[in-house]
Amino acid sequence: MDRLSAINLTVGYGNTAIVSQLHLNIPDGKITTIIGPNGCGKSTLLKTLSRILKPKSGTVYLDGKEIEKQPTKTVAKKLAILPQAAYAPEGLTVRELVSYGRYPHQKGTGRLKPSDWEKIDWAIHVTGLTALQDREIDSLSGGQRQKVWIAMALAQETDLILLDEPTTYLDMSHQLEVLELLQYLNQTENRTIVMVLHDLNHAARFSHYMVAMKNGIIVKDGTPEEVLTPEVLREVFQIDAVIGKDPRTKRPICLTYHALQPSPFFQQSSAV
Repeated sequence: MDRLSAINLTVGYGNTAIVSQLHLNIPDGKITTIIGPNGCGKSTLLKTLSRILKPKSGTVYLDGKEIEKQPTKTVAKKLAILPQAAYAPEGLTVRELVSYGRYPHQKGTGRLKPSDWEKIDWAIHVTGLTALQDREIDSLSGGQRQKVWIAMALAQETDLILLDEPTTYLDMSHQLEVLELLQYLNQTENRTIVMVLHDLNHAARFSHYMVAMKNGIIVKDGTPEEVLTPEVLREVFQIDAVIGKDPRTKRPICLTYHALQPSPFFQQSSAV
């Protein structure tokens, strides 16, 4: 049985359902990426899997038990979530923020023990932040800040890490750096990674399992070879895509595409 799953999940805001009667099993020890157009429910699903949002109906299960009925600290010892817009208080240093990851493990006075600092130092080291650990978060680049949040999740010592668009606003080099770090954690630490990505080629390159969503439902899930196909991309994104094979990774890659329906601007320009 997979550790994290959703059964008949419906989630929404007010009277509007964003995710409808969705079923999903997250493969253990793998990297799973959720793709889909803006507003299709990707982030909503991720927030519900991590218990940030409460479903209107259906259930999220963590280790075979309803996640809503488990104590907050119990969940936080098993699952870490990095939201799309993470915020750190002004003046906080890298080491201080990473230390917050130990909160679920604190007891009594809440003081950090030597064993806690060992986990913190390890998380800082493995994410390549040792030289920056005394710097304030505000002074770092976007890629460096993203790695600090990942380090905090590692210090939390969870087997499951959920990330909402971890490469947003990063340049090509920093995008690869973050994704290769997540891949390293999966391969060496056996961490289960679940993330939302917009870049289809990154999703295919770094994932074992992909979930393609549209209008709050899963259109197709499976291996990158099963999901990154012209047929699936046509249905999900309304594009006509040409799919090839990456010569380095041997994974599927979207070589080029065009929209099935030209934009109103294009139509207007053509008529002039």
